[in-house]
Amino acid sequence: MGSVKKVPMRQCVGCMEMKNKKEMIRVLKTAENELTIDTTGRKNGRGAYICKSKECLEKAYKSKGLERSLKTSIPREIYETLEKEMKLLESE
Repeated sequence: MGSVKKVPMRQCVGCMEMKNKKEMIRVLKTAENELTIDTTGRKNGRGAYICKSKECLEKAYKSKGLERSLKTSIPREIYETLEKEMKLLESE
């Protein structure tokens, strides 16, 4: 019997759908309460995941999904950085 590797699934804070962790962007709140975009998915801290789509980003912004997941207020710059990150991913 071949071993089936379990695919780590995460819920998008925008559309609330469960998707493969690798297909999503992770927003991280560190122990120092700094907010960053974790491109490696390995950094320590509380993470919230969002699909790589502008629609999900807009939904997360309107529903305050990131704020709820990370239990902190999210500055506009983080949303702008996420938007830039998504544009980069689209052009790849």
